[in-house]
Amino acid sequence: MIDMTRALIFDSYFDDYRGVVLYVRIFEGEIPKNAEILMMAAGVKGLALEVGVLTPKMSPREKLSEGEIGYIVTNLKTTREAKVGDTVTLAKGLTVREKRNDVSVSSNNKLGGGDKVNGVKHEVVDAEGKVLKPLPGYKNVLPFVYAGFFPVSNDQYKELKEAIEKLSLSDSALRYEPENSPVLGFGLRIGFLGLLHMDIIKERLEREFGLDLIVTNPSTNYEVVMNNGEVREIKSAADLPDASEIREIREPWVKGEIILPKSMIGNVLNLINEKRGHQTNVGYIEDRAVIDFEAPMANLLTDFYDQLKSATSGYASFNYELDGYRAEDLVRVDFLVGGHKMDALSVMAHRSEADGIGREVTKKLKEVIPRQNYEVALQAAIGARIIARETIGAYRKDVTVKIHTGDRDRKAKLLEKQKRGKARMKRFGKIDIPSEAFTVMLKREE
Repeated sequence: MIDMTRALIFDSYFDDYRGVVLYVRIFEGEIPKNAEILMMAAGVKGLALEVGVLTPKMSPREKLSEGEIGYIVTNLKTTREAKVGDTVTLAKGLTVREKRNDVSVSSNNKLGGGDKVNGVKHEVVDAEGKVLKPLPGYKNVLPFVYAGFFPVSNDQYKELKEAIEKLSLSDSALRYEPENSPVLGFGLRIGFLGLLHMDIIKERLEREFGLDLIVTNPSTNYEVVMNNGEVREIKSAADLPDASEIREIREPWVKGEIILPKSMIGNVLNLINEKRGHQTNVGYIEDRAVIDFEAPMANLLTDFYDQLKSATSGYASFNYELDGYRAEDLVRVDFLVGGHKMDALSVMAHRSEADGIGREVTKKLKEVIPRQNYEVALQAAIGARIIARETIGAYRKDVTVKIHTGDRDRKAKLLEKQKRGKARMKRFGKIDIPSEAFTVMLKREE
């Protein structure tokens, strides 16, 4: 049995010139310069190109020993390979195995590693076949909020992808995958830790990289149980399979805690009930109250925080954590503009809330979509059933203004010709949908 070396990563960042730099505390053993190292949770091997301590500037040393806090300059290419909380050890004589459904598979990682499949568990064994245990407390961070990012001009898609790749080098929580919308064109569906994380990334893309973006309504991920027992994860309502193939849909719930003045408890409890949540406990600390509650995460994504601050005049503080998935009566609400379904606008909603969301969103769409030369119908639907409708009136051009006589037949002929022309435009016309239409869920009316 070889001596065990274990060091905790408490921070990491990507340096454009040196690669990933780790800040570590050595709990056991030592890590010398140029040693081959292994990230135990990620299952990635690398090289310790330089080790040292902060004084406060970087001061290189030949090795880091037990009890010391210092840095390690590695040859890794992204912080996703060296996450905060992971355990660093010496790779000599160790083997990494991937565990899938309790079956261990040997994996020969090359130096520098690569992107690993999210959620794959690894175990490290020594030459004698004994499994080595990492330092306790590591938890893989997964995104909770997903949104589609599309460039206003498709010519900027390559720039958007390169910008996200650069940001992901220093942000291990960022997840993205290509997405194609018939209306918005090519873009990326990006996963975030929360709405604040999403706002920060959006601002950085616009300010640092000069991109003009359309961001769709944020949503969370859902678990869909098929009739054959298969469990699928979907990140948007557009990915929902046919309803006849689904046994149940599970949505993420959260446990939340709100600290606020005692006099404002009533308003907050009403707000929690409106979000389909329920309070589990109310405690008191001097002149403050602490409300513990449970609620579906999807109902807290849009304007819950703003409404909470309004109800408490800004005195409340809010914290939450994921509490697993629960099966609910969920449906997909689609929105049709001029008879054409817009997948980018589709949302998942509880059946009891679907009608209200349909009416609210169609009213908002009526405000932001410009009028056309023909009448445009805005509809919300669950499957083939229409649950809400609004109509954008057409511009009316007086085609009879050039007739100076009272010839009724002539006027009727011109009006009939205009009617046929509008009907043709309605069949073949293209409706220009502004970017504001895809974020109507972010700001709701009180």
